[in-house]
Amino acid sequence: MDNKTNPKVPGTKPKPSPSSSSSRSTPGRRRNWLELPPEITASIISRLGAVEILTAAEKVCRSWRAICKDPLMWRTIDMRNDGDLHDMTYDLEKMCCDAVDRSCGQLVDISVEYFGSDELLKYITARSSGIKRLRLVRCYCITDEGLSEVAPKLPMLEDLELSMCTLSHEPLKVVGRSCPLLKSLKLNNHWYQFPQELCNNDACAVAGTMRGLQHLQLFGNKLTNDGLIELLDGCPRLESLDLRHCFNLYMDGDLEKRLTENIKKLRLPYDSTEDFEFDAISNGYESRDDDLGSPYGFSGSNLLSDDYDEYGFSSEGDFYDYEDYNDFATLNLYDYPF
Repeated sequence: MDNKTNPKVPGTKPKPSPSSSSSRSTPGRRRNWLELPPEITASIISRLGAVEILTAAEKVCRSWRAICKDPLMWRTIDMRNDGDLHDMTYDLEKMCCDAVDRSCGQLVDISVEYFGSDELLKYITARSSGIKRLRLVRCYCITDEGLSEVAPKLPMLEDLELSMCTLSHEPLKVVGRSCPLLKSLKLNNHWYQFPQELCNNDACAVAGTMRGLQHLQLFGNKLTNDGLIELLDGCPRLESLDLRHCFNLYMDGDLEKRLTENIKKLRLPYDSTEDFEFDAISNGYESRDDDLGSPYGFSGSNLLSDDYDEYGFSSEGDFYDYEDYNDFATLNLYDYPF
């Protein structure tokens, strides 16, 4: 048999076909993000926060700008930031309002952190009747009156988080009466031993108005056993309950049994705070990871069921004259697989 019929000659290596060699990506070659299909680009950009989209992503090129103007991009608005407001060169409230306008009434999930006011809440709820999740973290300028006023405009609300805010129990009662679909509530604070205080106001407000609640986090709350019992009576559908850093609670036999038998996912005052989103500051107590550190003799972990120029542009303006560029490092896009 000659070489014409048998291309595999001993001692030689087959040459790669032009198609196979050209299809291989050159090692170290950066991906050209501007060549991606629009739907993939939209998926990647959606993983950025609203601040990154409005200050960086939409300035990349006209095609990205168009994607960033799509109302579907703004069904979820995440305004998280590092909290260093003094060094910011843009107005977060104005930016948030622009993001809400871009959603064209399709907003369902919004997170506001380190800023916010009663006026901002009014702006959001006046333009978004279908919000299902509202997250307010360290929003010190939002008042009881402000949250109470907008609560009736949130009939579709299912998930509410109020963490490290300066709010009393009063707006909780209004929320409970106004939001019949509410299933999850996070009411988180830092625990301070002094002044010594026993207070069941939050527990009573929740128990009296949120009967359909299924998930409750009360980190660092001042409730007592009486308040906890009222919660269990008033919220019979509770499946998960987080009581970490609620150091006014003391388990007795009956209460302990009721909790373990009825709550699928239970976290107790002295349980580990390693997975808590915020700094678990407590004055006078420490969380412990072992069962011996718990005065109850068991750990809840065993019970788990597993402008530009001050942001002064108008959202109604024409496209900016962008120049395409390839420096995407500030957008942290290289970490997103697709």
